[in-house]
Amino acid sequence: MAGHEIPEPADRKQVTDPRSDPQAVEETRHSCDPAFRHGVVVGFDGSTSSERALAYAIGMARRSGSGLIIVHVANRLPTTVWAGCEPPVFVDVPDHRTEVLGLELACADYLSEVPWVLVERGGDICHELEEVGREYSADAIVVGSTHGIVGRIFGSVAGRLARRAQRPVVVIP
Repeated sequence: MAGHEIPEPADRKQVTDPRSDPQAVEETRHSCDPAFRHGVVVGFDGSTSSERALAYAIGMARRSGSGLIIVHVANRLPTTVWAGCEPPVFVDVPDHRTEVLGLELACADYLSEVPWVLVERGGDICHELEEVGREYSADAIVVGSTHGIVGRIFGSVAGRLARRAQRPVVVIP
């Protein structure tokens, strides 16, 4: 019925249009650039293994016409601070390696073929790669294999990620 108003109940909460409130617009936005949705996530730390994974991921992103999400999980060096009788406090000290990697990647000619973004995270490598993959709805996660005694003792990142990931994982030797 045109022109007929139905009174609102007294206990009903007012719902605002999210476009009229800038803060609500910020909350409804995704935390990542939509241009990289369904892209390829690659773990990168500057090692030879991760460089091979990056090369493969570039080709994969180029063939699929998607973006490349390069993830560097920064080393956090736990530092114990003892304050008298208080229990120890652990402080994260960033390693600043991401800035160096970002500059190297920005100057790299081979990345001119695909759109890419560098994402820095801190924490468990497997968890962070999977989390970035989830945030960007990635089609795949590409990682390099671990060669060394540490990987044999504690399990490689690639192996742990392949067992728990919710999306395809490509491990490059």
